[in-house]
This record gives sequence, structure tokens and C-alpha cells, in this order.
Amino acid sequence: MTDESSREAAAAPRSRLADALVESGLSQRHRDILEAAAALFAERGYAATSVRDIGERVGLLGGSLYHYIKSKEALFVRIHDIALQVAGDRILAAVSKLSDPWERLEAACVTMLEIQLDPNSLTMPLMNDFASAPPEIRGRLVEKRDAFELIFRDLIADLPLDPSLDRGVYRLLLLTLLNNVSGWYRPGRMTPEQIGRQIVRIFHHDGD
Repeated sequence: MTDESSREAAAAPRSRLADALVESGLSQRHRDILEAAAALFAERGYAATSVRDIGERVGLLGGSLYHYIKSKEALFVRIHDIALQVAGDRILAAVSKLSDPWERLEAACVTMLEIQLDPNSLTMPLMNDFASAPPEIRGRLVEKRDAFELIFRDLIADLPLDPSLDRGVYRLLLLTLLNNVSGWYRPGRMTPEQIGRQIVRIFHHDGD
């Protein structure tokens, strides 16, 4: 590993992805490769990141690197899936403490925004890079995203909404809004928590 890449690794904040990998049972070297790949995908995007770039970041080249990874495509899918799993686990942990359906939805929205608007989070860059992924792996990415969205489908199913409101449309509008906050958010006036609470107030429609 070069001095520059060593400094980059030392300066990088510990991510929740790293925490998740510690519990994966993988070797330290394998975890280093996954963390380096995730950081590069987030920084440069899928298309602009090569296997060689990943190898240089961790000080491995050629056959030594391919001992740990099958291909760039498989690596991206795995990291994408881990990032979504970590995000899903955080949301489920936040809502598990609550019983009121509106409070549960609010907790989910707030947690999702805290993940997305965290400057050190890898989730949003990976999610936003979906379009540059090869068509042959997009189907696998969609499967994981669909599983993630089930969290919100179940939360919305428990809401006492007006029967005239279509819950599928409600879910799509809410997720579209949450997924696009990072495009206009600027730190300062409101926190991610405050924005999440505002969104749920706007979407709060009782069936009474």
C-alpha cells in the first residue's frame, strides 16, 4: 500500500459498513478489500472504478486480488446489498421501540434521512449509481431494493389511512421524496430529523 493510500485509509471515518463486515466472519484482508471498493465506488462511481484501482488502494494486484473477488460486478452487488442491509437494520431497530403506526413511520423516515444525509454514508452514493451499473446486474440490485422497500410497505399498511387513498401510490410518493432530499438538502436551517418529521406531517392523513 502506498503512503498516500495509507493516509487515506487512516483518515477515513469508520463506517457502519465496516462495523457490519466485522461480524461477517471474513478475514481482515477481505474486509479491507470490501471497504476500499465501497469507498471507491462511492467516490468515483461504478464506471470510473477499476479492479486495479481497488487493488492499488489495498496493496494487492493481479491474482492475489482475484483470490478475494470474482469480478467488479459481483463486488458491486455485494457491497450494494450490504449497504442496504445495514440501512434496513437501522430502520427496523428504530421502529421496533414504538407501537403507534404514525410514530413508527416517522422514526423510519427520520432514520432513512439520517443515513442518506450523513456525509460519511456509503448508502446514497451506491444507490445513486444504479444507472451506471451494467444491465446484467441491475436485476439483482432491484431485488434487494424491493426487499428494502417492504419495510415501508409494512409500515404504511398499518396506518389508519382514508380508504380512498391508494397505499401503493402513497408509498411510491413517500419513497420518491425521501430518496431525493439529498439533491437539495444543505446543512444549517433544518436537521435530517426535523425534515423527516415535516415530511410525515405532510403525509399524515387519518381515516377518521
